[in-house]
Amino acid sequence: MSGLKNLKKRRRVQVISIAGACVGLVLVLLWFLPSDSFQFFRSPSEVASAPPLPNERFRLGGLVERGTLVRGQGQEISFAVTDGGASIPVVYAGILPDLFSEGEGVVAQGNMIDGRFEAVEILAKHDETYMPTEVLDALKAQGVYVDPNGARIGH
Repeated sequence: MSGLKNLKKRRRVQVISIAGACVGLVLVLLWFLPSDSFQFFRSPSEVASAPPLPNERFRLGGLVERGTLVRGQGQEISFAVTDGGASIPVVYAGILPDLFSEGEGVVAQGNMIDGRFEAVEILAKHDETYMPTEVLDALKAQGVYVDPNGARIGH
């Protein structure tokens, strides 16, 4: 019986050791990731003040600036994303989310090329009142967020 007990104990130690090694490996990998890997999006003001590196893919978040939405040939569209402090021109070719419109929150993924953001993906909103928390916080900090009930929130 004691041989079976020792075998179970040895197995338990092996499983715990392997799990600990895996956790350690994940922590080491996270330590060496670039700090911008954890940033969900950049606001237009952040992009204007600290332009991204060439060919750096990132997410741009803010409001679709009113009066800038232009539909081109086929699925091409251009618009500007603003946070009240800066405005970044965006171009996109693809199908837009149903609730995409001027004055609404948007998060786009892509690259800055020749002074404009070339989006490869426009992230969909859950419903007409949804806005990512990071976008909401940036808009409140700029003092340009208007809640769905019409009250202005921010500085």
